[in-house]
Formats: sequence, structure tokens, C-alpha cells
Amino acid sequence: MTALTLIAHALTPALRGLVLGGEAQPDPASVDTAREVKIEADQVFSGPEPAAVQTAEAIGLVPTVDPALRDREYGDWAGRELEELLAASPEEVGAWLERPHTAPPAGETENDVITRVGDWLGDLVKAEGEGRRSVAAVVHPAVVRAAILYVLDAPAESLRHVDVRPLSVVRLSAHHGSWSLTFG
Repeated sequence: MTALTLIAHALTPALRGLVLGGEAQPDPASVDTAREVKIEADQVFSGPEPAAVQTAEAIGLVPTVDPALRDREYGDWAGRELEELLAASPEEVGAWLERPHTAPPAGETENDVITRVGDWLGDLVKAEGEGRRSVAAVVHPAVVRAAILYVLDAPAESLRHVDVRPLSVVRLSAHHGSWSLTFG
């Protein structure tokens, strides 16, 4: 069995300001709060964003950075505020917000992110071996959302119903190649 703990990285200016794929440096106060999170794991991963790596280190973990755990690719919209985009291209941005199968120009759809994260979860299960192992991953909240939707086999349209705040902890478990959301 594999027990996976997903931790959403510390708050960043981009998350606070609804900037798509924006500044990935974490707020110092949020990193200080991360020091209170207690996680033990046999193996630790993080997304490549500075906020993910620094959050893992603040928790006391030494992560292996895995590009598959990166935030969603926002393409031409990267680094821009959502309000700014809505003012400039209300129909295009509105369609993207309403239909998660739509990608920003040169970016990823929500389904792309779910598939990428699902592939990573599949690879993690293949490496499961005998016995119990614990894994932790510190990632962008979008990656946590994608993992939840994948495990629940929920459609990408469900993403608006999953709110993952900075430093949220979600636990998953895999038994014989099948993932479950774990409570308690």
C-alpha cells in the first residue's frame, strides 16, 4: 500500500492576487506557518515552483523536484491577473472559466493537468512494491485539485467545486493500483 500526503504550497502573491502562473516565491509569513505542519514520509517530491520547494524545506522535508507536479501551464496568459484578462478578452476568458476543456492560448486544459497528475500517480503505484510506504508531495493547489478529481474519477467541470487553500493537506492511498481519498 502507498499512502500519499499532498500538501499545497505556501501562499504566494500570485495566489493572493489571482495571477495565472504568476510569481512563485512564497510569502515569508506563510512559509513560517508551514513550519507547524508535521509530515513524515519515506519519499518526498515537490513541484518545481520555488514556493513548493521552500514549503517542503520549511516542513523539514528534502524533496525530489518532479516536473510532472508543476502548476498548470497558462501559456500566453501566464503572469497576468484574471481581472485584467477578463477586461481584455471577456468572451475568451469566460469560455475558459466555464469550460475546463478549453485551454488558454498555448496553455493546458484542466484535463491535461488531470491526465499529467494521473500519470504521475500511476507511476507512483507501479513503484509500490511490497509493504507499506509513505510518500509526500508539496505542490501547487491546482495539482492537489487535479489529483482529487483523478482519484474520484470526477469530470474536469468539478474543479470549481474543489477549493484547495495554501498549506492544505490531502491524503490518498493506493491499494493494488487503485487510489482512494483517505480521511482520518
